Amino acid sequence: MTTLKIRELKAKRTKLGADAKAIMEEATSAGRAMNGEENTRFDKLMDERDQIDATIERAEKLLEDERDKVDDLPDDKRGKGGDETAEAKAFRAYLLNGRAQLTEQQARALNMGSDPEGGFLMAPQQFVQELLQAVDDMVAIRRLATVQQITTAESLGVPTLDTDLNDADWTSEVSTGSQDDSLRFGKRELRPNPVAKRVKVSRTLLRRAAISPENIVRQRLEYKFGVTQEKAFMTGDGNKKPLGLFTASSDGIPASRDVATGSATGFTSDGLIDAKYSLKSQYWAKARWLFHRDAIRIVRKIKDDNGQYVWQPGLAADRPDTVLDSPYEVNEFVPNTFTNGNYVGMFGDFSFYWIVDALAMDIQRLVELYAETNQVGFIGRMESDGMPVMAEAFVRLKAATS
Repeated sequence: MTTLKIRELKAKRTKLGADAKAIMEEATSAGRAMNGEENTRFDKLMDERDQIDATIERAEKLLEDERDKVDDLPDDKRGKGGDETAEAKAFRAYLLNGRAQLTEQQARALNMGSDPEGGFLMAPQQFVQELLQAVDDMVAIRRLATVQQITTAESLGVPTLDTDLNDADWTSEVSTGSQDDSLRFGKRELRPNPVAKRVKVSRTLLRRAAISPENIVRQRLEYKFGVTQEKAFMTGDGNKKPLGLFTASSDGIPASRDVATGSATGFTSDGLIDAKYSLKSQYWAKARWLFHRDAIRIVRKIKDDNGQYVWQPGLAADRPDTVLDSPYEVNEFVPNTFTNGNYVGMFGDFSFYWIVDALAMDIQRLVELYAETNQVGFIGRMESDGMPVMAEAFVRLKAATS
């Protein structure tokens, strides 16, 4: 019997064992013992497997006897390979049958763990052309916000109407009504602040690496600059950085725009309804919810008084999933600690969050500066600022106090 036939028998034996195991696992997963039919099938598979085991054992013994007869012949009767060493015989057996079929003596002769005994034949490691990494967090505020660019000025001024005129007066045909001096204006100022990051890479690594280190550094810098901004757009304090949506401030969104969720540890349908209808209907066309995925998990379980879920799936490709008929954004950087008085979500028109850039994301490659240490430097820079410019366009959700 040939080596190829023995391999086929071993593959069949493996399949029979797997089939028998599947029958047993099916019964076990159902929390019961195997029934009569299953026992019969299981025994039949195992009997056939035992028969093949016996056949394989006999065939391998015959094959080994044939090899011994050849080895016992004089060199001139064996043809080529009369002076074959034990290592060479082991290597030939490994190529023909695989490592699992080597005898104990052959395995000792061909040892990858020892360089002189075979290790030199094996490459130390093979790399795939792909970097294994965790999924990047999505950033959304820049996509939803109004982005401005300045080139020559230090900051961007935004005029605001702080106090409007009073209502008009009902009067007579010849009267002009009372004089109104209440109109007042203000200004919001956005001043771009620098943000930077530096990475150094060995020139040897740049030259020899299987995956381009420079491409990886550039991609990660771009992503990390986006994440740094996104975090500030959410919770920044406005001191040398953007003023965040979830930071109560008279310069951005004051505490008067907060609405309780109706629960100290989550949401209620009434709390979500209160939040939505705290926003003027003029903003609804572009408004959306902003939640962490933990919040969405809670919201999806909420039902109204009629037993209907407040979350509804989109019914077409151009219709997103909604909460109380308004779409939502899921963002990893939204606060998600559901305890007394913490912010846990928002509803609003995010085009009224303004971002101003003075320097777009730029990566500088420094070749000479780190030449003495055989390194190349990569410096990422950006100058940006952001803040909510219209408080009434937003409603913040705050966990209720118990």
